[in-house]
Amino acid sequence: MLIGNVGKKPEIRYLESQGGANPAPKVATFPLATTERFRDRSGEMRENTEWHNIVAWRQLADLAENYIGTGTQIYVEGRLRSRSWDGQDGQKHYITEVVADSIQLLGKKGDNPATGAQGGYAAPQPSVQPQAAQQPQQPRPVVNIGVGVSAAAPVQSPADASAEDDSDDLPF
Repeated sequence: MLIGNVGKKPEIRYLESQGGANPAPKVATFPLATTERFRDRSGEMRENTEWHNIVAWRQLADLAENYIGTGTQIYVEGRLRSRSWDGQDGQKHYITEVVADSIQLLGKKGDNPATGAQGGYAAPQPSVQPQAAQQPQQPRPVVNIGVGVSAAAPVQSPADASAEDDSDDLPF
């Protein structure tokens, strides 16, 4: 599970089609930067940034092609895959990649440079609250695309959770 910012626009490739009515599988690859912030022994804030190679297939490659650009903040769930090959220079090369099982776009619509002015995220639906004094609007995740999953789900605030069941003070 990684949360980070995309380093450059995804590179899209199509593999050879097996024939028949099935289209050629699509694959997207892009780098993802994750940053760890911590205080050192002297109390100074330090940052450590790691770069990860992300590989997304089929529907996730479509998502990457259409909605992910340089600087987009995303959440990725996947598995590690290491491979090696012999390069043209005769050297053995190694790479470790994260093969994405699901990708979720994070941040606000305007923060995503890939959507442009007319954008690609679904607009959040206004919520109607029956109370006279309305609470501040909670942000909603509007794109959550995994393998065969597409949804826009409301986020339940901790105040709403405690109002439903007073026996538990946990917000989840």
